[in-house]
Amino acid sequence: MKAHLTVTEPTRIYLYDTTLRDGAQTHGVDFSAADKAAIADALDGLGIDYVEGGWPGANPRDDEFFAQSEGLKSATFTAFGMTRRSGRSAANDPSLTAVLGANTPAVCLVGKTHDIHATTALGVDLDENIRMISESVAECVNRGRETLFDAEHFFDGYKANPEYALKAVGAALESEARWVVLCDTNGGALPHEVEEIVDIVVAKFGGERIGIHTHNDTENAVANSIAAVRAGARQVQGTLNGLGERCGNANLVSLIPTLKLKMGYDVGITDEALLRLPQVSRMLDERLNRAPNRHAAYVGASAFAHKAGLHVSAVEKDPGLYEHIKPEIVGNSRLILVSDQAGRANILSRFRDLGIEIDSKDPRVLKIVEEVKQREYEGYSYDGAEASFELLARKLTSGVPDYFSMDTFRVLDEHRMEASSQQPALSEATVKVSVGETRVLEVAEGNGPVNALDHALRKALAPFYPNLADVRLTDYRVRILNSGDGTAAVTRVMLESADSEGQRWTTVGLSGDIISASYEALTDGLIYKLMADGVAAPS
Repeated sequence: MKAHLTVTEPTRIYLYDTTLRDGAQTHGVDFSAADKAAIADALDGLGIDYVEGGWPGANPRDDEFFAQSEGLKSATFTAFGMTRRSGRSAANDPSLTAVLGANTPAVCLVGKTHDIHATTALGVDLDENIRMISESVAECVNRGRETLFDAEHFFDGYKANPEYALKAVGAALESEARWVVLCDTNGGALPHEVEEIVDIVVAKFGGERIGIHTHNDTENAVANSIAAVRAGARQVQGTLNGLGERCGNANLVSLIPTLKLKMGYDVGITDEALLRLPQVSRMLDERLNRAPNRHAAYVGASAFAHKAGLHVSAVEKDPGLYEHIKPEIVGNSRLILVSDQAGRANILSRFRDLGIEIDSKDPRVLKIVEEVKQREYEGYSYDGAEASFELLARKLTSGVPDYFSMDTFRVLDEHRMEASSQQPALSEATVKVSVGETRVLEVAEGNGPVNALDHALRKALAPFYPNLADVRLTDYRVRILNSGDGTAAVTRVMLESADSEGQRWTTVGLSGDIISASYEALTDGLIYKLMADGVAAPS
């Protein structure tokens, strides 16, 4: 096999996104037509070459999406379907008619390239399967559509019968398919296999019309895509955040910066668009009502996080020692974590990020280091609760405005027996809050005691701080720290909040009582929002 090196002259790699189809096959994912439109617009704005909208005729939701879609500004909008059925002509096949009826500039047809799948799954002889591929592609091309052919189960098919798998690829190309995409449909191929097999395909047909479509069943989807590109494939298919059936598809959010920044390929994504990659990744999670993966490569909140004091000292001197790229290139930023492993370098770095001016020899620095270590020994965790750390740091340095104080709060959890023998819970919270010289009493109900407490507290504070109406709770995590103590165990609550600006912040609370721990994290979150917005406390 020939050697492949990182390119020195930018070579064009075309990006094809299948989030709206493959992503919709993910367990627990159900896109609405509005979701699909928003995701398609985001992909188009990012600079993706092809956006696959789904399978016309497969379900009412896809039909609605294609009917309402007005096309895309720069990406090639693509409809997905399958080759004609045996016994029908391509011009009279219902599936092809539906795909072509979507009136997209491009269509992608899937067909069998593994001999056993043709004879067993489709129940046709091998020659008929080749005719199905050729005639279906030709029909779409004759109808003026840019046509792609997804060579399903290609790698398994090549291993079983290389002559037939290559014959199927050749049939699509001879019928003038713009792209033939080699699919690792069950995700079982490994990078060295992909590179060797794609190398053979490219040597026979050239790489300018060859693409790669991988699944992540061996955690190799991104690596397999890179291997195919190294072997000469010039189109890469994948999804946002690796969404997809079973273990997912190749993650375009990882592949885009890897191909562009690490390997020097031109992927059609500008430097300015690359800055929006974290935003597009988070947008998908928001649509799915999922917490973003903090540890996602390039775009995760912890992708450039440093915790150990030794690492922080080195990063301060030369970021390249522990960071493979500058975080700013992909719209991310360095995060210096504070924990019981932190030293003076961590604290000073975080102070600079927070805009706190303090001399490195100031005794308050050591005081904060010791305070953090003591609190983490007790059970707090500040490496995942940056907002609570900022409040702690400011309390010990410049101070935090006295926005309000809780005088008392009470939470009731009532269960009512219904005729159906179900026991719906009704939670009610009562709070007495002082804001300056004003004392407020409010009562609210909620879905559980923490939700009721949140409603009551914000109801009390709303007349004084209208901006708190913009805050919503996006994640709530509870951990029992010393489970061996049974019901006397200490509970740690991590609470994530967000606002309409897309800002997210995490706070922590600790107590032997879960409600008290939740209250601490909840109030920290509200105080942080007020402070971040520059709201003045009452005199």
